[in-house]
Amino acid sequence: MWYVSTRGMAPRVDFEGALFSGYAPDGGLFMPEELPQLGIETLHQWSALSYPSLVKELCTLFIGPELIPKEVLNDLIDRAFSRFRHREVVHLSRLRNGLNVLELWHGATYAFKDLSLCCTAQFLQYFLEKKEKHITVVVGTSGDTGSAAIESVQGTKNIDIIVLLPKGHCTKIQELQMTTVLRENVHVFGVEGNSDELDEPIKAVFADVAFVKKHNLMSLNSINWARVLVQMAHHFFAYFRCAPSLDTCPLPPVEVVVPTGAAGNLAAGCIAQKMGLPIRLVAAVNHNDIIHRTVQQGDFSLSAVEPTLASAMDIQVPYNMERIFWLLSGSDSQGTRTLMEQFERTQSMSLPKELHSKLSGAMTSESMSDEAITWTMSRCWEENQYLLCPHSAVAVGYHYQQMDRQQPSFPRCCLAPASAAKFPEAVLAAGLTPETPAEILALELKETRCTPMRKGDDWTLMLRDTIESLGWQQRGHFLNAPK
Repeated sequence: MWYVSTRGMAPRVDFEGALFSGYAPDGGLFMPEELPQLGIETLHQWSALSYPSLVKELCTLFIGPELIPKEVLNDLIDRAFSRFRHREVVHLSRLRNGLNVLELWHGATYAFKDLSLCCTAQFLQYFLEKKEKHITVVVGTSGDTGSAAIESVQGTKNIDIIVLLPKGHCTKIQELQMTTVLRENVHVFGVEGNSDELDEPIKAVFADVAFVKKHNLMSLNSINWARVLVQMAHHFFAYFRCAPSLDTCPLPPVEVVVPTGAAGNLAAGCIAQKMGLPIRLVAAVNHNDIIHRTVQQGDFSLSAVEPTLASAMDIQVPYNMERIFWLLSGSDSQGTRTLMEQFERTQSMSLPKELHSKLSGAMTSESMSDEAITWTMSRCWEENQYLLCPHSAVAVGYHYQQMDRQQPSFPRCCLAPASAAKFPEAVLAAGLTPETPAEILALELKETRCTPMRKGDDWTLMLRDTIESLGWQQRGHFLNAPK
């Protein structure tokens, strides 16, 4: 399996090359050159599988056995999920009035990103140990990615991780999950800006190809193909658990409602769709509605980021939309490059009519205000005694909206990306009582470490200096290592 850039100007790479890359050298994102097509027979066979087994089947399709032998790959995935709190890893809660909530948050940091990052970290470790290499991972986070990335690699001898978090724009718990990890290989910066602003120095550093190569830099944001690959399993699992029967032809559709920030989960759903999974996607966003405007009107233009209760989705540059544009345009890399370069130049772009038509055929969308989020959280508690996090409430709000309008619909599954335990402020805003696990309460008592990146500082220079310094330390380790 080969991977190509969405912008078509970079050499193709194998899975290992895509895994160790952030952006492709031409500024695009890596995608599989071809997508395997899954017939009804395969879907029937997969329908009885557990979540980890689905991840194994999907990874086998996209990672050649010459890179990771199948038995080894299966062991890596088992190891990745060994610390999840729920025996199923991912759990479907069936609630009143046809509400299905797929809980993706049973990992160490109580967020869905644990699922893809723990697998990605295992794949990285496999190749690094084999080649005796060291890498530096650079991550920008709007809240959950940073803590899940830190958790997946902390204490690892051949990986250093640098995380930029938006100071004051993520919850206290999210921040503490990052700043209380005092391992030698973990370096956290608190940036005086929002998550889109802190992506700028990261993109600037990755644009220097020679610097990236010299320091073995990579990203674990959802620009990384391995994360999107694992996230495809959410959609297959949701479909198999919610489809009424797989005995009809054609197979019955299921609507999957995806709380959407940078659109990695959405891109994964589009790929699953293209492979033959009969899902109808709903992109559910908060007040930061660039994806909603794109789906409804073809208007892919930047607005100011507004802080909301669903803070991990406070994003106006959803970079995985580039993958979706490329996929739906029939792998048109020249067209994708033109569109994305225009967006980067002018911060505004209108989708061509044909592409917009394909996008609105693949998915619909909805935007939820903070008032709608708290109302949804409150209603879900009243009807089910079930606490939603604000991001999950964006998806469930769409379900209630459709139900109250008495719209005829397919079975529907709402993805729940995080536990309500991480967002006590939002739970209180909904007039409810937070339920906080002991391990989260214990974060308050731990020592913290975080380097400030203040407004007026040269963030790109600070990031480069940190990477250079880690490079010197690493070279020192190699020089002093026993011969």
